[in-house]
Amino acid sequence: MRFANRLQALSSNVFADMDQAKAQAKSAGKTIIDLSLGSSDLPASDIAIAAIEQSLDDPTTHGYLLHHGTIAFREAVANWYTHRFGIEIDPLTEVLPLIGSQEGTAHLPLTILNPGDVALLLDPGYPSHAGGVYLAGGQIQTMPLLAENQFLPVFGDIPPSVLAKARLMVLSYPHNPTTAIASLSFFQEAVAFCQEHDLVLVHDFPYADIVFDGIKLPPSILQADPKKSISIEFFTFSKSYNMGGFRIGFAIGNADLITALRKIKAIVDFNQYRGILNGAIAALEGTQESVKETVDKFQQRRDTFIQALNNINWLVKPPQATMYVWAKLPDPWQYKSIEFCQKLVLETGVATSPGAGFGKQGEGYVRFALVHEPDVLEIAVKKIANFLSE
Repeated sequence: MRFANRLQALSSNVFADMDQAKAQAKSAGKTIIDLSLGSSDLPASDIAIAAIEQSLDDPTTHGYLLHHGTIAFREAVANWYTHRFGIEIDPLTEVLPLIGSQEGTAHLPLTILNPGDVALLLDPGYPSHAGGVYLAGGQIQTMPLLAENQFLPVFGDIPPSVLAKARLMVLSYPHNPTTAIASLSFFQEAVAFCQEHDLVLVHDFPYADIVFDGIKLPPSILQADPKKSISIEFFTFSKSYNMGGFRIGFAIGNADLITALRKIKAIVDFNQYRGILNGAIAALEGTQESVKETVDKFQQRRDTFIQALNNINWLVKPPQATMYVWAKLPDPWQYKSIEFCQKLVLETGVATSPGAGFGKQGEGYVRFALVHEPDVLEIAVKKIANFLSE
């Protein structure tokens, strides 16, 4: 049997290997504390669940949901965005519902790239960003994220020969996995750079609310591109509203990009169940108190986890955003992130994500997801301490 060549780029997956290691640890009798996946353990809000429950009793919600039937959701999204960021949005042409933001980042390259075209991606970065480019037949030029640059790309380092073939740039701040945040002035620089070089600018924005210590909420890319000349932004309900399993997100931005992405979506899928959109509308139009509670809980977990690491002399700076801790590995593991994570889970049951799984520049780091209560996080660090001492 012959398979398409495009699968070759998808054959190596560190996270699949980690899943195998977790399965081996579990079969050996280890209790798994999974800090490897950014899947919130917190519940969706009561108002979202109530709206979904009410929809179940309405048989008109049980059929296919075509694009014209999503207008109430798109209007709620446009109103929320305008209230939040001060930019007017046309719900008819500038909003598209998605089955999670990952659908958008994976499918958009199909609308932009021809085989051989270049996409500029962050390294380290979220794996689906690269996967979408590979599926479109594109080539990847990474933009290294270094601690000395606050994990922000340096646009001037991109070779002119690469820019000549580039069609697309993907950013994502607050950033997974490094937890870095970006300012509006950085986004303005990115917009100007992409306008100069005729690049589509994509911003993946899942952690729009997950910032700590009273820091001002992060900017939207459209605040740097208010005319929506080149930009599109992806949001999800998975983080702020703890609705990861409901697979609901949306895209906002340039009307031509929205139309192009809609064409791909129309071939691949219908929309999700209307009741889920009703739950999402309720979440957007609610008091946002549940979002504040979620942020407060993740900040408490961050503080507990960082303190526990510091207590075992693994010194890590507290992240200002996201639901992760990005930690530089101690000696002798500094350039063995995959080996460290595999051995850690096999010997202790604590599962983490190796930095190398996010790109070449991620080697030497490990990512912890704060998806357990503080007491469990403290237990995990004790197990890590025992592992390191051995």
